[in-house]
Amino acid sequence: MLIFIDVQTTGLETKDKIVSIGLVCFENDEVTTFYELVNEGKKVPAIASSINHITTEMLKNKSKLIESQAYKFLLKYNNASSTIIGHNVKFDLNMLQNAGFSFLGEVIDTLRVTKHLVPECEMFSLQFLRYELKLYKKEKKSLDAYNALDNAQVVKNLYDYLKEMNSKSDFTELSFKKVLIEKFEFGKYSGRYIEEISMNDRGYLEWMLNNVVDLDEDLRYSIEYNLGSIL
Repeated sequence: MLIFIDVQTTGLETKDKIVSIGLVCFENDEVTTFYELVNEGKKVPAIASSINHITTEMLKNKSKLIESQAYKFLLKYNNASSTIIGHNVKFDLNMLQNAGFSFLGEVIDTLRVTKHLVPECEMFSLQFLRYELKLYKKEKKSLDAYNALDNAQVVKNLYDYLKEMNSKSDFTELSFKKVLIEKFEFGKYSGRYIEEISMNDRGYLEWMLNNVVDLDEDLRYSIEYNLGSIL
């Protein structure tokens, strides 16, 4: 069973909750999809609504995640023969774990796999890759970037694109292998090589390591590598 997943949440912190879940599932030639709004008892802040277009009022009469059909499906196929696939899937799995679900099968992160196999991309967000890699050409209908089910479908399309380069077994390994990033994607040095900044503004990189708590682990690894902390 291949399970492509996306969740929308009230925020990015541990205390935040899932507000919607989308699954696109494949077993042989059978396709099963789920899209559900869920109410975990937490108000949706305006900043989250501005991203996922889901409001507290929309969740008023919705069930808890553990009562949803999507959650029951995940429980049914929570075994070693299933593979769950997401873009930055660690976030999806952490949010599910906060709700009491721990996945037992294989895990593939299309974000990290793409960083390994298509490093020349300027950015690696799902929606950027959707257009940069022309994944939209495979869409049978226009997909909504704010919808968890549609995002799960984009993950599926990205997975198919990557499969033309490597095998599924390679994806599992690459999903847990750190990426050596060459350029900054944001900030005052956006588009500049990290190696260059390590020579010209070492203090800035050291400041990032010591002060940015939620620094992306691949970026942290790349900064440490260029500063000589990793040999």
